[in-house]
Amino acid sequence: MPQGERRPDNGMMDRSEGFGERLLGVLLDRAHEMPPQLIAPLIAEEVARVGGRDVSILLQDYGQLMLVPLPGRRLTVGEPEPIDDSPSGRAFLQATTVEVPQSDGVRMYLPLLDGSDQVGVMALTLDAVDDDDRRLLRRLAGLVADMLVTKHSYTDQFFLARRREPMSVAAEIQWSLLPPLAMSVPQAAVAGILEPAYSVAGDSFDYALNEDILHLAMVDAMGHGLDAATMATIAVGAYRHARRASIGLSEIYAFMDRAIAEQFGPDHFVTAQMMRLDIATGHLQWVNAGHPAPLLIRNHQVIRQLAGPTTLPVGFGGEEPEVSERMLQPGDQVLCFTDGLIEEHEAGEEQFGEEQLIDWVNRIERTEKGVRAVVRALSHALKQQRGGRTSDDATLFLIEWRGGAADHLAVLE
Repeated sequence: MPQGERRPDNGMMDRSEGFGERLLGVLLDRAHEMPPQLIAPLIAEEVARVGGRDVSILLQDYGQLMLVPLPGRRLTVGEPEPIDDSPSGRAFLQATTVEVPQSDGVRMYLPLLDGSDQVGVMALTLDAVDDDDRRLLRRLAGLVADMLVTKHSYTDQFFLARRREPMSVAAEIQWSLLPPLAMSVPQAAVAGILEPAYSVAGDSFDYALNEDILHLAMVDAMGHGLDAATMATIAVGAYRHARRASIGLSEIYAFMDRAIAEQFGPDHFVTAQMMRLDIATGHLQWVNAGHPAPLLIRNHQVIRQLAGPTTLPVGFGGEEPEVSERMLQPGDQVLCFTDGLIEEHEAGEEQFGEEQLIDWVNRIERTEKGVRAVVRALSHALKQQRGGRTSDDATLFLIEWRGGAADHLAVLE
């Protein structure tokens, strides 16, 4: 009987527990006290209840190149799988289930979505698949993703699985500071990437969606190593504090400026770019404190730089900045980037430059779908074009405004 339908004999709603509810309910009931190392065998047991076998949990590595297997009791642990050329990678990038027929059944790859952040992929094999299996396993994958994200905050198990090479102390600090690398709601989506992933120091970004306002910031602290990571940490912390005080972009800039100046003195600075996007209207505001101008992308092509008044980097005591404004059209994207992306060059050679950047943005936009796939492919292509070198941090952050509304998600069908 469909949920919520009244029984004809007594007028009461059917609240009995069906197979699917029991299966998912076990995960929900135990999740709050489940030690991280027991997640794997519980997932394998849950999958076995629907006839599944050979379960693998694949997590994105920090370089965003591979999906790496999570070790665990009763999990199948194979080789890392490339995101760019594998069924698991396709499920990950497109956030959709991929099914591959095999001689012994069907191999299913289900994206692990926490909210809209792609955590990784759950892979399993069934003898045969029907729509009931697809629905139940999709919901199971959602619960598994939530558990992984929750447990990640107090275990190193998932961090170690994702790390494919040694990581610097500065990079450890920066990764702990970051929000999820991607976020999507019906009206807007964002995605970011940092290079070099295992030794990044001064670059960082942050965002938050409060009601209809999407707040965004990108920072680039001077120098390298721990000094830069420390400055970036203070800058992002000051930004969050000011943002949560519900003040304007000019006031946020002033607060960050004082925080850096008081902590590090007059010889240190952080370039920054702060934005506010009204996801209901497409009204974009920004303050540029020493960053390259963002690029406005429309119909998969860069149409202009979002040039405007700039102010001094935070820490230098600049005057009150002028807030730039623009109305976006549905489907518009805004690409923010740090100068390490365009200033890379060999001794005596020309810099990579914005012209080459724009050319590659136009190429990638025509071949990739979705902000996460675009920003990831763009970063890797640009690094390859720069000779595989990243002597300075090189960060990309892509914003897409879609328009529309999300109220329908709060209405039960």
